[in-house]
Amino acid sequence: MFRFGGFRSNCGKVVTPAGETIKLNACGLSCPGPIIKVSEKMKTLKEGEVLEVSSTDPGFTSDIKAWCNNTGNTFICEEKTDNKWIVELQKGQAQKIAQEVGSVQRQAPLKKEKTMVVFSGELDKAIASFIIANGAKAMDNEVTMFFTFWGLNILRRPEPVNVKKDFMATMFGKMMPRGSQKLGLSKMNMAGMGPKMIRKVMNDKNISSLEDLIKTGIDSGIRIVACQMSMDVMGITKEELIDGVEIGGVATYLDAADDSNVNLFI
Repeated sequence: MFRFGGFRSNCGKVVTPAGETIKLNACGLSCPGPIIKVSEKMKTLKEGEVLEVSSTDPGFTSDIKAWCNNTGNTFICEEKTDNKWIVELQKGQAQKIAQEVGSVQRQAPLKKEKTMVVFSGELDKAIASFIIANGAKAMDNEVTMFFTFWGLNILRRPEPVNVKKDFMATMFGKMMPRGSQKLGLSKMNMAGMGPKMIRKVMNDKNISSLEDLIKTGIDSGIRIVACQMSMDVMGITKEELIDGVEIGGVATYLDAADDSNVNLFI
């Protein structure tokens, strides 16, 4: 199927309709970037159409197989070249399409939900939280992130907001980091040098920043919930939070957790 040499698997074993293969270049993106791009592109395809994806991320072939398994799409084949991986995917399930010619249909996976309690307010843990959340959303999961205590600082606006507070709330606000760009690291913070170093490394390796991950998550429909009780304790008001955040309590989180098959505490 491909015109150049390399490793191949499963090529030619899937019934595909006639038509031009659609190509997607995800080279240069690190996890979860390639999966997110594939998810967005697949939504524009018709059932049975084939998508050829190229990526330089070494973990992409493993991730894309898991993505297909969870979203009801079909992994056709893969090929490794000198500096990138190329895979072919089919919108929907090959078994379902092939049923028209007598093959056995495989039932599509059930839709799943994920919930996450974001308790920590460190940069590295916030990045991990949103990488997992965006990855889950790209795999067609409904995702709820419940921010409580120090995790609320991730959602604060970077600019000062003129709101009336008592003395204790004002002091809390001055001592806590205002927004994602002010977060420290859980390890090797080095008086603020650590966050600058890790952000530079991420930028050099074309990894999405925390701010980009947050925007991607909100734009894709990830549910961001701020704990009202923690806001009261720490003196944070709704006006100080970024757009796209809803306010809720423990019942809001537990209701989402009841429908979830994975729950994380970070």
